[in-house]
Amino acid sequence: MVAEGRQRIDKWLFFSRAVKSRSLAAKLVVAGRVRINRDKAAQASDMVRPGDVLTITLERRIFVWKVLGTGTRRGPAEEARTLYEDISPPPAPKGEAVPDAIPPLREAGSGRPTKKERRETDRLHGEDEP
Repeated sequence: MVAEGRQRIDKWLFFSRAVKSRSLAAKLVVAGRVRINRDKAAQASDMVRPGDVLTITLERRIFVWKVLGTGTRRGPAEEARTLYEDISPPPAPKGEAVPDAIPPLREAGSGRPTKKERRETDRLHGEDEP
């Protein structure tokens, strides 16, 4: 009882090679890590159709894919790439910090004091060495 041109989200994620198995795809959807047209997918049985935009959160990456078609099988990677168009924003270069990131709290080199620094602290507190 599948409508023409529509497919379950867990099947589509499996066919597009976003995940390794359908059960992992279902867990991803139930965990709330997949959005269909900005709405959270609630169940693995939610349907997608060509033209939908999916936002998928996998580990530390966020993918934004536009659905171009439904799949019939989990084929090779070249076949899977025909199911979607990647419209994700480019990742930030590794050398640059993310502008919204919280700056580090500690200054460089302010970790555990060296032996020399501990001696200087002891002298300030009046605890002379024997």
